[in-house]
Amino acid sequence: MTSNADLLARRRQAVARGVATAFPIFAARADNAEIWDVDGQHYVDFAGGIAVLNTGHRHPKVIAAVQEQLALYTHMAFQVAAYEPYVALAERLNALAPFTGEAKTILFTTGAEATENAVKLARAATGRSAVIAFGGGFHGRTLLAMAMTGKVAPYKQQFGPMPGEIFHVPFPVAAHGGSVEETLRAIEMVFRVAVEPGRVAALIIEPILGEGGFYEAPVELLRALRALCDRHGIILIADEVQTGFGRTGRMFAIEHSGVEPDLVTVAKSLAGGFPLSGVIGRSAIMEASEPGGMGGTYGGNPVACAAALAVLDVIAEEQLLDRAVAIGARIKERLRLLARRNDLVPITEIRGPGAMIGFDIVTSRTGYEPDPETTRRVVEAAREAGLILLSCGIHGNVIRILVPLTVPDDILDAGLAKLEQALAA
Repeated sequence: MTSNADLLARRRQAVARGVATAFPIFAARADNAEIWDVDGQHYVDFAGGIAVLNTGHRHPKVIAAVQEQLALYTHMAFQVAAYEPYVALAERLNALAPFTGEAKTILFTTGAEATENAVKLARAATGRSAVIAFGGGFHGRTLLAMAMTGKVAPYKQQFGPMPGEIFHVPFPVAAHGGSVEETLRAIEMVFRVAVEPGRVAALIIEPILGEGGFYEAPVELLRALRALCDRHGIILIADEVQTGFGRTGRMFAIEHSGVEPDLVTVAKSLAGGFPLSGVIGRSAIMEASEPGGMGGTYGGNPVACAAALAVLDVIAEEQLLDRAVAIGARIKERLRLLARRNDLVPITEIRGPGAMIGFDIVTSRTGYEPDPETTRRVVEAAREAGLILLSCGIHGNVIRILVPLTVPDDILDAGLAKLEQALAA
């Protein structure tokens, strides 16, 4: 019988080491918010495939839709012969667009494809080339997406030089001494010393930093960015790859602010575990590219589109936006109790709208000194206790919780108990 140890040895021989795996386990099966590895060990899943499984592992309605599509055709290439699931999904996403006016959608496969093609659309629509992004932001690992990503290790190291005309400004994190005023001054400084605003095609921002530590963009900042983009003719891109599809209690995180972006990048939980991404945008911008300038062999795969249509049905039918709010409140209440205890690892900065929850591990309760080494030990202790948990943040000291929104209350509570056990260990 195959074991984790056997598969780990085979992985070392066969798979390039550049792709990391957080834990030395191999999945055998999964259901909703639970995973079993090939050794028969059971885990509560607080990672959700890195925010991919808002509707849980193998949701019955998603699997049924996929099986129905499998019986018809699995691939066509939309550039060769179109198919209804692509069009139907674009219609659904256009109706959900977090901005007023006519929307259009184009579909791809990965989040990096979505962010890169959003920049391509912005460049085509404006005739400009430069992009402003934020420190701590994550937009993918392909070359342009990597250049926009605001973190060197492990994403950029060894891979330079980066594409030109990508400029970074600080993301305002109060715990790290940042402020909205500082960020806005940094943008003005970019305009003074690096690139004139008339050459900037787009400004891209995650409404909540994902890999950067689950810090929410202040509403004041988003409003100021909208005004700045309007003033200079810059396209505002909301990267909702990790935040989208109910995770924060809204379909898109930008909706909490009331600020309307011009383009929205989506992926991850769009298709319930099947590879699919896209850009939703204002019609005039989406029409800027000439036919053939956009696309991809697998973009908008029909099986993934069928899964995504089912995901949108599940979000509506099971009221997962409200469920995200309820789950988040339950998690944060438990974390606040844990933060008061002196017998556990010190935690602080419990945050996040809906069920996109993060908190920081620090060296002491009397100040803010990031503790990445203890964070690593907590993640490993959680795994040993039967909980799949991930860290993030530019200092490596943030624990993020991305449990499926479909998680039953008893499984959620079991996971929180395992988290408490890890913080004690």
